[in-house]
Amino acid sequence: MNERKKIVSRLRHMQLAAGFALTVLILFLVGDHQSLRWVDASSSLQEDYDIAMSDQASQKILVMDPGVSDWNDPSAVKWTWAPSASNGFAEFTANWGLPTEARIRNSDFFGTQVMLVTDSRGLAAIIPYPAGDFKLWAANVGGNPHSAELLPNGNIAVAASTGGWVRIYTSSQRCHSTKYAEYRLESAHGVSWDPHNEILWSLGNGAIVGLKVGGTAANPTLTEHVRLDVARLNGHDIQPVYGDLDRMWVASGGKVYQYVKSTNSLDLTYTGAGEISRVGVKAVGNQSSGQVVQTVADVAKNPVGGCTLYTWCTDSADFFLLSATRTKTGAAFYKARIMNPNYQ
Repeated sequence: MNERKKIVSRLRHMQLAAGFALTVLILFLVGDHQSLRWVDASSSLQEDYDIAMSDQASQKILVMDPGVSDWNDPSAVKWTWAPSASNGFAEFTANWGLPTEARIRNSDFFGTQVMLVTDSRGLAAIIPYPAGDFKLWAANVGGNPHSAELLPNGNIAVAASTGGWVRIYTSSQRCHSTKYAEYRLESAHGVSWDPHNEILWSLGNGAIVGLKVGGTAANPTLTEHVRLDVARLNGHDIQPVYGDLDRMWVASGGKVYQYVKSTNSLDLTYTGAGEISRVGVKAVGNQSSGQVVQTVADVAKNPVGGCTLYTWCTDSADFFLLSATRTKTGAAFYKARIMNPNYQ
């Protein structure tokens, strides 16, 4: 009983620190097992995740605790990573300094949870998480890579904006494999695997494209399956809408849409669109609870935010559908990536 009281006390503290309202604590009893979960009065069971931030000021990936209201508090930073000689990346340190992606996936192929990272200076890599102490795969892919996704067979999909391509690298074959299949896509910024439809969703400057991955793990192919051309899309991120298999978040230069797979169309009538759809969004996604997390370039905000290091950076992550802001002074965040290891 004392242990249970300690858990309840800690959860209550976290909940209040996060500023969440209208919550109740539910004790689940399943046989001899007990678990305590917060439930929002207006939403489903919360099982929210930490948030990985690509911080171009510290040149690190920072895993942040969204339950800590002040991200300047050292306790808010739960994990950090950057390539170095000590973690097996000596030959790639020159290809790092502007991190753009940090995505978590469960991998049967690698036998562990992994993080996929990219950096505008060229590095794309797969590392074990949370160990982060060696490379499962790494390459200097060039082309200003902005996003990466793990395929179930152990290969990695990478989108590069300046390169104008989406590639499947054969990371399943060996840790330094540079063999790839390529699909040309102007200003490619995002990739996301859809296991339900077996499609690799991608987006670029003027199109959302669903790609079929064929061939074998050693000799993959990429074929256009569905395409939606959107004038002046200026796409920056494409992510699953967790809780709806038919929808994807799409961050464009001027709006945040939900892409509807079944109709190959964009929607701006989703819950919270009036606040969520903004100019300058670089990353968008939702927690299991439904809370939406964004990064928005500080120069696009009114009033202007605190990051001046680059025109695309911010020192904050913004939350909606339980509104909050988490700020780390001096940070230059590019993306906020919710650390949900599931594809959908």
